[in-house]
Amino acid sequence: MSEIDTLVIIPTYNEKENINRITTGVLDTSPHVHILFVDDNSPDGTGQMADALSEKSERVHVLHRTSKDGLGRAYIAGFKWALERNYKFVMEMDCDFSHDPKEIPNFRDKVMADSDLVLGSRYVGGIRIMNWPLSRLMLSRGAGIYVQMITGMPFTDPTGGFKCFRREVLAAYDFDLVKANGYGFQIEMTHKAWMKGFRVGEIPIVFEDRKDGTSKMSGNIVYEALWIVWFLAVRNGFRRKPKKKL
Repeated sequence: MSEIDTLVIIPTYNEKENINRITTGVLDTSPHVHILFVDDNSPDGTGQMADALSEKSERVHVLHRTSKDGLGRAYIAGFKWALERNYKFVMEMDCDFSHDPKEIPNFRDKVMADSDLVLGSRYVGGIRIMNWPLSRLMLSRGAGIYVQMITGMPFTDPTGGFKCFRREVLAAYDFDLVKANGYGFQIEMTHKAWMKGFRVGEIPIVFEDRKDGTSKMSGNIVYEALWIVWFLAVRNGFRRKPKKKL
């Protein structure tokens, strides 16, 4: 298997406290893994720090964007970059250590064994969340149940942002048709893959709320996740089962 078979895409905006440590953590997991930082013109100098890391390691890459226009658009830019290169697997991951880099080999094992898209779940087999208030835990878990009820997707954590795609899944998307940009983006991307008949698996992860930096959570992100579910249901004629792959 190629030495560059996995790309971990990490969107950044004002993550100067975390970027050095997350780079070390990700690269230490496997020589098969590269990083792509997608920086939205961070005013704290995160983009310049990413450039310096790229100069030190050929396994670190940086994509600069001119403005902050959402998580989903940052990931789409990263996906397009990955599809232009020879990566078999493409991962999404946060920069703030809420996603543990040590889980990366588990994603790679799962996607190589039996899946086209692997979701890291905070809820499969029990709740694995640290340092969250009860109100946010209830909101997250309730959102997952809400998505299941309306779309029929059987996954425990559809709003999670730690996941791994096979290249073929990303190549099947028309990114120009993707509507959502926050947590709704995670729901939409998983729903598209599932409805196309790709194999979607889950693995348990431990999620720890960020210790450094500032959360990007907002009311608009929550609102988007609420309406995108109905948009997906209507667009697919309220079909609640995926296509069968030939």
